Amino acid sequence: MSLSIGIVGLPNVGKSTLFNALLGKQQALAANYPFATIEPNVGVVPVPDERLAKLAKVVHTEKMVPAMVEFVDIAGLVKGAASGEGLGNKFLTHIREVDLICHVLRAFDDGEVVRFGGGLPSYRRVNTVGSQVGPEEDYQIVEAELIIKDLETLLRSKRASEGQAVKDFYEKLFAHLDGGKPARTMVMTEKELEWIRGLFLLTMKDEVAVVNLSEGHLDQVAKIESELGLELGMPVVGLSAKIESELAELGKGEALVYLKELGVEESGLDRLIKLVYGKLGLISFLTAGEQEVRAWTIKDGSKAPRAAGVIHTDFEKKFIKAKVCDYADFIECGGWKNAAEKGKVRMEGRNYVMKEGDVVEFMIGS
Repeated sequence: MSLSIGIVGLPNVGKSTLFNALLGKQQALAANYPFATIEPNVGVVPVPDERLAKLAKVVHTEKMVPAMVEFVDIAGLVKGAASGEGLGNKFLTHIREVDLICHVLRAFDDGEVVRFGGGLPSYRRVNTVGSQVGPEEDYQIVEAELIIKDLETLLRSKRASEGQAVKDFYEKLFAHLDGGKPARTMVMTEKELEWIRGLFLLTMKDEVAVVNLSEGHLDQVAKIESELGLELGMPVVGLSAKIESELAELGKGEALVYLKELGVEESGLDRLIKLVYGKLGLISFLTAGEQEVRAWTIKDGSKAPRAAGVIHTDFEKKFIKAKVCDYADFIECGGWKNAAEKGKVRMEGRNYVMKEGDVVEFMIGS
């Protein structure tokens, strides 16, 4: 699957630090000044999946291949980007090309990091005019620029559109956007969605948020996620990009010990990757053989032939049957043989809709 998540935010909120932590190595320049990332950096990140290790033990293999998601580190936006401020339209174009927006919002304090205001060692900070600002204001600045860009796109499309019904709809959508509301919040019919699908409006994209915290706020993660989630109307993951970057350099065992010392049960990055995987409408099916165990990515609702085609394009056309076992049954029975003897293996046809965690072998014709 070629679906991607764009990491978006104001300068110096921790986007490149987060991206580097996701990759587990320094593939993006995490510098202490705005616009350190000029071109978008792209990284493919494994989806955490504890099932693979258990499957590997059952089938006696050491090779495990997880599902992957693609993250794009997009340089910082500033107020006025839609009018060309900062690096402006170039970055907005990069956002247009991703499938899901991940807003990075600053809630950490670091006197060494360049900011547009003074230092305030708390959840909120001081801006250039002396007012306290926080993650909500960061989000509103970026979202406003996306809305302005969509208004420009819609104005161009209105001039080129034909048919009164389309024009009327565009007028209604323009008023919605002009009122400061993203396109995704407007109720639309299937026909109206078809009319704007080709416009690739930025505010039609689904969103999640990462609130980048100081280490001292990690004990408040649940509270912050809940409060900001309600405020922003989207799922929020609270983490410290700096701490996650340090964790990425440790072995798995050391990282778990470090997390326990911080009073955190699970890496914020792991939670983020799982969240965006689901938000993209993706699920994983599993294959387990002596050579490898692997998680394969498909869209939720995909039928068995389409899933077979993910393994090899010819398999979709030559699909005959799918041998399927529920993951829990496969582990409990210790593999295909015992699962089949206990009646836990099913033979499914072309209309079978794949389920999350199905363990599968495909029967393919010549």
